[in-house]
Amino acid sequence: MTLGMTRRVFLGRSLWLSAGAVMSDRLNLFRLQHTNGKRSSQRGSATPMMITSHSNDTGRRALEAAWEDLAAGGSALDAVEKATNIIEVDPEDWSVGYGGLPNERGVVQLDACIMDGRTYSAGSVASLENIKNPSSVARLVMERTDHVMLVGPGALEFAKSWGFPEENLLTEKARQQWLKWREDHSARDDWGPPDHLKERGLSDARVDEPAAETYGTVNVLAVDTNGDVAGITSTSGLSYKIPGRIGDSPIIGAGLYVDNEVGAAGATGRGEDVIKSCASYYIVMRMRDGRTPQEACDDALQMIASRYRAVGLDYLPGEKFVAINKAGEFGCSQTSGARPPRMTVTNQSGLSVYEGRSAFPTESG
Repeated sequence: MTLGMTRRVFLGRSLWLSAGAVMSDRLNLFRLQHTNGKRSSQRGSATPMMITSHSNDTGRRALEAAWEDLAAGGSALDAVEKATNIIEVDPEDWSVGYGGLPNERGVVQLDACIMDGRTYSAGSVASLENIKNPSSVARLVMERTDHVMLVGPGALEFAKSWGFPEENLLTEKARQQWLKWREDHSARDDWGPPDHLKERGLSDARVDEPAAETYGTVNVLAVDTNGDVAGITSTSGLSYKIPGRIGDSPIIGAGLYVDNEVGAAGATGRGEDVIKSCASYYIVMRMRDGRTPQEACDDALQMIASRYRAVGLDYLPGEKFVAINKAGEFGCSQTSGARPPRMTVTNQSGLSVYEGRSAFPTESG
């Protein structure tokens, strides 16, 4: 096992295993705070701090596992990698890493990027197969090459050269969802029961509900005690995508951007529109202009909507943006929805679930 493998991958996997055994009881010690997204609710949050776009149990465990080191003076870069590794190996998460939903051929292809504000360095991988922790491979691209992005077979060869083992990333649950999608996505192909049985309702059809679909992602952003900022975005991408499709997640400025003088932003959702708008870069530049993280996330969604209105379209792609600044403020916005978006935050006040805003809220029910 190489030093790179020991320090990055083995540590991340060991933390995930131990976190699952001991962290669930400790989570009850933290207070969950639900706020309304107003600027005043963010003030008073001191650094160090860390956020993730995930608000589920795994997201909370990931932040808890990384927080001890961050609070003790550890680097933001190490913290975001440590937390992301835990999320990437969660088999129940269909949007990230191991267990992610596959492309249309049933193959899981992962994308990830990392950016270090302290050094103005970045690395990413795209269409990476058979490696559980793409964010750690992206960090090696950043630190051990003079490139920013490696893709496909080249990214896999690079990962293997650093000791990352090839593993099947398609869990049985994800495979069953892919099989449902394959049988159900078209009435004109030959997948599914024979037509003479299907049309009469006599088939013993295995598909009783639509297959799960996702274009989710995870963002992890942090500021450390030195005031340095870092971030990671990692994903398995759009479910059942065309093989080789790359979204915003491995693209610096789209799925992630970090400025050590300002803060960081990350995106989840439909990657094509995040790429076209350079949304994470836009959010950070809005914060540079004096906007709070919450206001800057709102601004980005309004900007995307305005681009479609300019060409005569009333179209709102599904997006969710998260952001932090060096003052310890944070924000979270989504395009629309009856419920506000949520993310997990940890700082000196403890661990909390933060509710942001919908730029174009819809009625519930």
